[in-house]
Amino acid sequence: MDTATLEKLDNAHVWHPFTPMLEQARERTPVIASAEGFHLIDSDGQRYLDGVSSLWCNLHGHRVPEIDAAIRAQLDRVAHSTLLGLANEPSIQFAAELVRRVPPGLNHVFYSDNGSTAVEAALKIAYQYHQQRAVRPSRRDLFVCLSGAYHGDTIGSVSVGGIDLFHSVYGNLLFKTLKVPAPAGYRRPAGMTAADWCSHAIRELERTIVEHHSRIAGFVIEPLVQGAAGVLVHPAGYLKRVRELTAEHDILLIADEVATGFGRTGTLLACEQEQVRPDLLCLSKGITGGYLPLAATLATDEIYGAFLAEPAEGKTFFHGHTYTGNPLACAAARASLALFESNRVLDNVREISSRLSKRLANLADHPHVGEIRQKGSMVGIELVQERAAQTPFPPAARIGHRIALAARERGVVIRPIGDVMVLMPAPAMPVDLVDELCTKTFAALEEVVSHP
Repeated sequence: MDTATLEKLDNAHVWHPFTPMLEQARERTPVIASAEGFHLIDSDGQRYLDGVSSLWCNLHGHRVPEIDAAIRAQLDRVAHSTLLGLANEPSIQFAAELVRRVPPGLNHVFYSDNGSTAVEAALKIAYQYHQQRAVRPSRRDLFVCLSGAYHGDTIGSVSVGGIDLFHSVYGNLLFKTLKVPAPAGYRRPAGMTAADWCSHAIRELERTIVEHHSRIAGFVIEPLVQGAAGVLVHPAGYLKRVRELTAEHDILLIADEVATGFGRTGTLLACEQEQVRPDLLCLSKGITGGYLPLAATLATDEIYGAFLAEPAEGKTFFHGHTYTGNPLACAAARASLALFESNRVLDNVREISSRLSKRLANLADHPHVGEIRQKGSMVGIELVQERAAQTPFPPAARIGHRIALAARERGVVIRPIGDVMVLMPAPAMPVDLVDELCTKTFAALEEVVSHP
């Protein structure tokens, strides 16, 4: 089918996520037909460097021989069978391998199919756990989350979110939560340093937990980095303090590592960097290397034990999805996890991180760059109209979007969050391609901000 026909059908029938559809129809969005390594190829044969890892999920590149082979081998056995009343080999094998790689004690894997459902399952598990646990069962009905949080788009995950642009329209559908200020942010009250703001955030965290601890079921956090908030990087020690407070007050810590997991921050999981073991761990995005939808919510023995009882007692976790533990996805996930050792992916992330830091230093004094935020291979570049006053560009100017279009003209795919330019190279991307990503993105940035 030719490109013009594909574009016509796309505009007529496909509703794209997070996309103003009138604009989509005007801008001739590339139709991706194939991929090779770290490049996407459209229906006209144009190649694009995948600068955001296909929305933060691709780890090893596209058409990876080991993952392709694992999926093909599984196709010769069975593509899908339910986990309701049955088991399958890949889901068992991957669960066992995953448990060996995460912080000790997270021994039980509940499968779903995306980041939102992983968080949704964690919320329901936490709520039910408090009612059923053996010691001091209680009805706790509040969750604590951070300002600027993003945990997905289902109603439960939106309830623990904090991005007004995405979430405000659904306000009347959401359950009540307690929000505490994120310990990092570009715009702060006048006279407050970053250290002052972090101290304020910790005081509010402590006050909220002490005041409401008897009603709090869990604290939901993206460890170290709030991705969709614009790659906000938390100060060292904040996550550890959250863990101390939640443990002290008998509150479950839910770590949403959907975006930060599988090497993005420099370690397999972000929580490793502060020696934190959450009570519930949510994983998705990179779990299959970016191949197939899969998610996992991992729980401790204590939490899992609260659901063990005779059927008549009604303690079962009545939650699940049709494609839970899909064999093809689990086969891909096993192959992806094995590549971390065989290809020394975490070593490569350290090289990427170093190269990004050097290249980003060239933007440090740019008059339209307000702040550069980086953790591992995760980068956010905050663009402003006036640097000293932190004046944002008018929303109608759509600076971030225009830079993405200018980068696309140069053969690079990136996706901004408002006027925060996000770079998210795959953890296994060669350093020379990271250089290319920076060079072309910075050129696109300069082109657009010179004519705002």
